[in-house]
Amino acid sequence: MPKSIVNTDHAPAAIGTYSQAVLDESTGLLFCSGQIGLDPSSGQMVSGGTAVEMEQIFENVSALLKAAECTFGDVVRTTLYLIDMADFAVANEVYARFIPEPYPARSTVQAAALPKGARAEMEVTAVLPAP
Repeated sequence: MPKSIVNTDHAPAAIGTYSQAVLDESTGLLFCSGQIGLDPSSGQMVSGGTAVEMEQIFENVSALLKAAECTFGDVVRTTLYLIDMADFAVANEVYARFIPEPYPARSTVQAAALPKGARAEMEVTAVLPAP
């Protein structure tokens, strides 16, 4: 698989042995690593609860998509991880402000714990627009 790595300073740097995003050049699929509510300028978690974290997550994902010349309209799959399913309605409200119809496929799962004490994490897969 010919692949290229997508990086941007407008999203948090990887905090482990992974890339921010990987583009499969043979299929045009962009795989974005999970994003949490880290502020890319400070490297610190935003404070204010799940809604604020979700907004930062979407800003981070948006930066990755932009670096690959994509938008949320190109997203075909999302996976949302929540520490508490009681936060689903709040997370979904923020999600609906960023993700346009037709909506991508999505899974939402409850996680026992997330990096840096995050309440939410989201990963996305997008298809690059045809040239």
